[in-house]
Amino acid sequence: MTPTPAASSPLSLLRSHLGWAVGAAYLAAATVSAPGLWLRRPHTIGDGGVIEVALRTPHLLLSLVLFTAGLQVPVHQLRALLVRPVPLLTGLILHLVAPLLIIPGVAFALHRTPDSDGGSGLVAAMILIAAMPVAAGATVWTSRGEGDQPTTVGLVLASTIVGPLTIPVTMTALCPLLRGGYAEALTHAARTAGHDFALTGVLLPCAAGILSRLVLPGRPLRLVLGLAPPASLFGSLLLTYINASGVLGPFLARPEPVLMAAALAVAALVCGLSFGLGRITARMLRLDTPTGASVTLACGMNNSSASAVLITTALPDRPHVLLPVLAYSLLQKVAAGRVVRAGAGKRARA
Repeated sequence: MTPTPAASSPLSLLRSHLGWAVGAAYLAAATVSAPGLWLRRPHTIGDGGVIEVALRTPHLLLSLVLFTAGLQVPVHQLRALLVRPVPLLTGLILHLVAPLLIIPGVAFALHRTPDSDGGSGLVAAMILIAAMPVAAGATVWTSRGEGDQPTTVGLVLASTIVGPLTIPVTMTALCPLLRGGYAEALTHAARTAGHDFALTGVLLPCAAGILSRLVLPGRPLRLVLGLAPPASLFGSLLLTYINASGVLGPFLARPEPVLMAAALAVAALVCGLSFGLGRITARMLRLDTPTGASVTLACGMNNSSASAVLITTALPDRPHVLLPVLAYSLLQKVAAGRVVRAGAGKRARA
């Protein structure tokens, strides 16, 4: 069992004010972006001879976050899902189908705006978010509220396992909604996302964490489990700062209020529709409150850190596409808080 920090510990306080911490990372990226821009660049180790390695800090931090997420998976709790697989299958199918139901309508609305590319930059960002696995942070919100932790853990794990297949399929299916260079860039990214990104960058670090938990003996396991939560949290915040540095600093130097408003509006629309679809589905299936909360989180929470890293690879010359990703990252945390608080309120009244 992962040790629970004391209520007054800095880690506990930071986790309880995660939204504010993310906002502080955005503020730091907007005001002191130089270190983040330096960390975004690849750094080569070696002399150009036999050994030469290009280190990319965002990729390393994403691997760290996913490794610690896998390390903290309580594998023994997943056995209950084999007896009661319906919530897991429902959440996984809903997570995979939601982008195909929501993104086309948003794209249709944006194509009718006077934007020269029909809002393809905003749509591309939403595709890259929606294609990602369920965010590992969903387990944090479940543990803080009235959610079904085994179901949430199972959904994070299942969506990550199928990610090498579903990420390129979702991207390929939605790429025709884009215009111009965006369609070409995402089509190319979809061809390589399954192996180069989803497999080596998402699945393998998570699997390595799970395997480490299974094979490590008692004392070393307790040590790494104690280090995993702070490493995951600070790694995630640093990754948020680095990703935001690539867009917020330059954006504030030459602000575009219309673009900012559009990014917020589109992110809020997709986020609201995703969480709403999850909640409606849970009610239609008459799922109990904890399970319904977990299914709702699976539908609305996506690994925005992974999508931000993929954007830097697929669209390196268009950093403004990160704006709606940053907005979605913050908004999904706000929506997740409302979901778990609502579930806790229902249980209290019952």
